[in-house]
Amino acid sequence: MDARVKPDLTFDLGAWSAGHLDQVERALDRWVRASAPVNVEHEAPAALIEAMRYAVLDGGKRLRPLLVMAACEAVTGERAEAPDSLRCEAALRAACAVELIHAYSLVHDDMPCMDNDVLRRGKPTVHVQFGEAGALLAGDALQALAFELLTPDDDMPAEQQARLCRLLARAAGSAGMAGGQAIDLASVGVALTESQLRQMHRLKTGALLQASVMMGAAFADISTQAQRALQSYGAAIGLAFQVVDDILDVTADSATLGKTAGKDASQDKPTYVSVLGLDRSVAYAQELLAQALLALQQSGLRDTQALEGLANMVVNRVS
Repeated sequence: MDARVKPDLTFDLGAWSAGHLDQVERALDRWVRASAPVNVEHEAPAALIEAMRYAVLDGGKRLRPLLVMAACEAVTGERAEAPDSLRCEAALRAACAVELIHAYSLVHDDMPCMDNDVLRRGKPTVHVQFGEAGALLAGDALQALAFELLTPDDDMPAEQQARLCRLLARAAGSAGMAGGQAIDLASVGVALTESQLRQMHRLKTGALLQASVMMGAAFADISTQAQRALQSYGAAIGLAFQVVDDILDVTADSATLGKTAGKDASQDKPTYVSVLGLDRSVAYAQELLAQALLALQQSGLRDTQALEGLANMVVNRVS
C-alpha cells in the first residue's frame, strides 16, 4: 500500500526508532524480572517471571512505546532518550507501562476462552507454552507491573503519576480495550454496520494507541489546540492500525504476520474487509493516514517528524 501522503524524507525513522527501541528493550529486560528483595519470602516465583518475560521480550513492533516517546519529544522539544534526564526516565517508564498493558491483553486474548490462538509473534502463545493458569497469572502480573512502573518512590511528581495512571487505566478498562474485546466476543457471526465496527475498534485497539500519544504529551503543558490535535492524531492512527490489521489478515501469510493468518474469517468475526471490501479498506486506511498527518499540521507543534513517520509506518506496514 503506497501512502498518498508521503513522509518527510529528511527524517530517518529507522535510525530514530533503533535508539528508542534499544532503550525500551533494555528497560523491559530490567523491570520484568524478580526484583532484589529485602526478604527472600517476597521474591516473585521464577515460573511466573519466566512466563511474563516470554510474553513481553524479544518480539512485537513496540509501536505504543514509540508513540509515547515521539509525543514526548513533540511537546518538550527534548529527545526522549537523553541521558540523565528525569523527564526522559519518566517517559521511559510510561512507554514500558503501556507496552506491558498491551502484552497482558495479548496473553489473555489468545487464551481458549477468548480467541483461542496458538501463535503470537512467531512463537507459541503463552498459554500453549505455560498452561492456561500460568498465562492468566502472567497477564495479571504484567498489568499490575505497568502501574507499579508509573508510581516510583521518587523523581516523578505525584500529580504526574496520577495523570499517567488515569490515562492508562481508562484506555485499558471497560470504556477502552476491555470493553472493545467484550464487543468483539459478542459480535462473532453478527453482521455489524461500519459505525458499529468502528466503535468496537476505537475501544479494542484505538484507545490504547491514543493513550500512548496522550501519555507522551503529558510531560509538558501544551495548548488546548495541540492537545485536541494529538487526540485526533491518536484516534486516526488507532483506527488505521486495525484497518490495516484486517487487510493483512486476508493478504499476508502466518509466517509474515507472526500470528495465525485468516483467523478472523475462520471465526466469522466482522472485519473492515468483510464490511467494506478489500479495496475500500485500503482506501480508508489512506484516508485515516491523511487525517492523522493533517492533525499534526494543525497542532502548532514543531517537532512532529517522529509522529509523522510512525503514522506512515502504521498504514504502510506489511506485518
